[in-house]
Amino acid sequence: MKYENPKQHAQHAWKKASQLAPPPKPPQLQFYMPAMPSMRLIRILDMAWWHYQRRRLFRCHILPLLAYDDQVLRDIGHCREDILWANKLPLKVDAIHALEAQQAKHHTQLGKA
Repeated sequence: MKYENPKQHAQHAWKKASQLAPPPKPPQLQFYMPAMPSMRLIRILDMAWWHYQRRRLFRCHILPLLAYDDQVLRDIGHCREDILWANKLPLKVDAIHALEAQQAKHHTQLGKA
C-alpha cells in the first residue's frame, strides 16, 4: 500500500506490528504419553517463537519509521529516542509492548504538566 501522508503510513505500520497476539497456553492433559514432550517445553518453544516474530515485526515495521522526521513520530505518539531504546532491549522483552508502555508513561507525564 502506498500512503501519501507519512502519518498514515506510520500509524498503519504501528497497527501492523502490534497485531500478533501471544500463543494460547497448551491444555492440561488428563494423561501423559511418555513419547510426548512436556507441556512446559512446548510453551517455552511457543513463547520463544512468538518473541522472535514480534521482534521481527518491530524491525520490519517500526524501525523504518526512523526515516520520518520528529514531527511525524510525535504525531503517532513516539519519539526517536524511545524507538532506539526499544531496539536495544533484550530479545526476551517485547519491544512493541515496552514502546507502548513508554508512550503511555510520556502521555501521563504530559497530562500532569
